[in-house]
Amino acid sequence: ECAGDAAERPGMRTKCDGEAAEGPAACGGAAVPPAFITGVEFSCKDGEGKYHILGYRFDPSGEPIRRAVQQVLDSEGRIDVVVNNAGFGISGAVEFTQTEEAQRQFDVNFFGTVRVCRAVLPIMRKQGSGRIINMSSVAAPIPIPFQAFYSASKAAILAYSLALQSEVRPFGIRVCAIMPGDVATGFTAARAKETAGDDEYGGRISRGVAVMEHDEQTGIPAEKAGAFAADKALRKKPPVACTLGGKYKLFNLLARLLPTGVLVYLVGKIYG
Repeated sequence: ECAGDAAERPGMRTKCDGEAAEGPAACGGAAVPPAFITGVEFSCKDGEGKYHILGYRFDPSGEPIRRAVQQVLDSEGRIDVVVNNAGFGISGAVEFTQTEEAQRQFDVNFFGTVRVCRAVLPIMRKQGSGRIINMSSVAAPIPIPFQAFYSASKAAILAYSLALQSEVRPFGIRVCAIMPGDVATGFTAARAKETAGDDEYGGRISRGVAVMEHDEQTGIPAEKAGAFAADKALRKKPPVACTLGGKYKLFNLLARLLPTGVLVYLVGKIYG
């Protein structure tokens, strides 16, 4: 369904970068292998939506992203909205997580967002308008033990989005970072788990991951998360940062009010 100001902007084109592991609903519900990132062009006109899926394998060079952006430009002549939703998770103790895995986490979650933004910013700047929706996480302000690198990658997206908004506001470009709580998607099954060190940590790694996976599987429906992202994407003035999920808004508020030591202790009692 069209939302926000879509009725005032018929024919709006959205370039959405996302991986099935983290949020297929926000990208048209496309079922693709985890090794693929999906570009989705969404046209909202007269209350009817149509989807075109542009699939390409992840490539650190960013060339597939540039090709996908050019494909949308050749077809539609402009790009109004980008939703950066590519992501996956790794879990395990920091001590036992290989540096290569941590780098891969950042390459997809953070630098995937950076590459897409770099590809579309010149287009939006010349248009004098555009909206960029970057998917962060509640794990950005509330880092989760045994998901340290995932939390760090999402914190990086939040900081990047806030700084980017200041840079591009004069060009009529709006940036919004969404911080979802637990969402029920294929993200949980696709998590790369590192259980090394579980004995040394007294079984806390496996227990902590089991808690977070239960929360995810019983979390916000993917359709609701997708509708939330679409609503923000189609607003004339989306918030610079917002939280998805009622109880997670409360958690985010507590994270700002509580002393840092108290927050870390409480989160550790839940997951650590």
